[in-house]
Amino acid sequence: MFTHAVFFRLKPECKDQAEQLVAKILDMKGKIPGLREIQAGVDVVQSARSYDVGLIAQLDDLASMQSYQVHPVHQELLKFVGQVVESSVAVDFES
Repeated sequence: MFTHAVFFRLKPECKDQAEQLVAKILDMKGKIPGLREIQAGVDVVQSARSYDVGLIAQLDDLASMQSYQVHPVHQELLKFVGQVVESSVAVDFES
C-alpha cells in the first residue's frame, strides 16, 4: 500500500474556496486506476502551523502513484489547485 498525503495553504483571497477544493479532490474517487481511497477536509483547528485543506490518498503501490500524478482527472484538479493554492507540502510513503 502507498500513502500520499498533501496539505494545502490557500491564497488569502481564496480562503472561501476550501470546501470547493475538498469537493474536487473527493470527486476523483473511483476515476483513477490504482487509487483505492481518498479523504479530504478543511482544517478546523486553524492554529499558526495549520494548513487549510488536507488530503490522504491510498494507492496500490508506487507505480499507481506515478500513474495517478499524470492521470487527466488529477491534472484537471491541479489546474484548480494552481488558481487557489499558495503553497503545499506532501509526504509519500509505503506501508
